[in-house]
Amino acid sequence: MIAELNRLVALVEDHLTDDLDLTRVASGLGTTEYHLRRMFSSLAGMPLSEYVRRRRMTVAAADVLGREDLLGIAVRYGYGSTEAFGRAFRSVHGVSPGDVRRDGGPLRTQPQIRFRLTVEGNITMDARITDRPDFRLIGHAARVPLIHQGVNPHIQAHIASLPAEEHTRLKELSATEPPGLLQVSADVDPDYAEGTQLTYLHGVAVTDGTHVPDDLDVIEVPAGAWAVFRTEGDYPGALQTAWAVTATEWFPSNPWRLRPGPSIVSILDRSDDFSTATCELWLPVERA
Repeated sequence: MIAELNRLVALVEDHLTDDLDLTRVASGLGTTEYHLRRMFSSLAGMPLSEYVRRRRMTVAAADVLGREDLLGIAVRYGYGSTEAFGRAFRSVHGVSPGDVRRDGGPLRTQPQIRFRLTVEGNITMDARITDRPDFRLIGHAARVPLIHQGVNPHIQAHIASLPAEEHTRLKELSATEPPGLLQVSADVDPDYAEGTQLTYLHGVAVTDGTHVPDDLDVIEVPAGAWAVFRTEGDYPGALQTAWAVTATEWFPSNPWRLRPGPSIVSILDRSDDFSTATCELWLPVERA
């Protein structure tokens, strides 16, 4: 996977002035666009689209410092107007192309990323692979922004808005794995960009075809393989660390890749104040 990502970076450089067909690139690398985007954003700390924009504007800065017409430069880098190009340029450099042409800067450089795998061996991943038939996730859904670290206040508020008896009712409806009350993230941005919207569902899993009460939302989950990671410790810190380690250590070391689908957290046990918890993180996977 590290080799695939470095090849992707090289292809980005070859296509700074035209569109890169990422679906075709992923197929040529023997993987999927979904997995490639997720792994890039997890390891690079930014979405692939943001990296491409930064690299384009880094290279475009040299052209802006010349005497070429700004519209010609804009069109070469895929923008239909100097206004659109100027907005992208300012978002990276903090100043307009005109300011740079007049003052020579300031300019911010996005270096080419190089991925390297460092095997530390200091984190043991407690994982298992399980095949599941079609099932349903049912509960109460809300659209919330993606937050990478710490408690997500929007999810917290959504859960707090549910009466205590509703949690009990949901638990009683749970009928298949993953067990118990679940925290489900679906429709997540492929680049996993912080601040983008996702569907969060607080609910349970039931078998395919189970009758669902009219007041509950439903996410249909097709059959497939799942990687299940067990975590214990600070909540949600230990869980978020486990998700990060799947990208940096587990996926590069195992013949599996992410496939589209919801990620699911099952809370197996927790302290009274929810400061610590034992959880299972369920990620949809397929053989690489």
